[in-house]
Amino acid sequence: MTRTIEEFKQLVDAEEFLNFFNLPYDQEVVNVNRLHILKKFSQYIREIDDSSADINSADLLNKYAEAMQKAYQVFLESTPQEQKLFKVFNDKQKNVVKLTEITSD
Repeated sequence: MTRTIEEFKQLVDAEEFLNFFNLPYDQEVVNVNRLHILKKFSQYIREIDDSSADINSADLLNKYAEAMQKAYQVFLESTPQEQKLFKVFNDKQKNVVKLTEITSD
């Protein structure tokens, strides 16, 4: 089956990307990490696009497929908290006193 960039651009869900590239995946992993996988994938795509100006669409789609596999793999070996892809994981919590900050007089 020949895939096209136009078809790629119509994809939205993590499962659609994984299926488009014929990549095996565990539905439970996707259910738990869906947004994180897509965020990591988008970072990889940006890197590919920045470094692949004169590449044909078939090679570009192959690079995208590798990027999707890599993004999925990250969350088989790591957690969203470890990856810190979203602002919520990087913001310091307010109104929190850590046990290490409590001293006795």
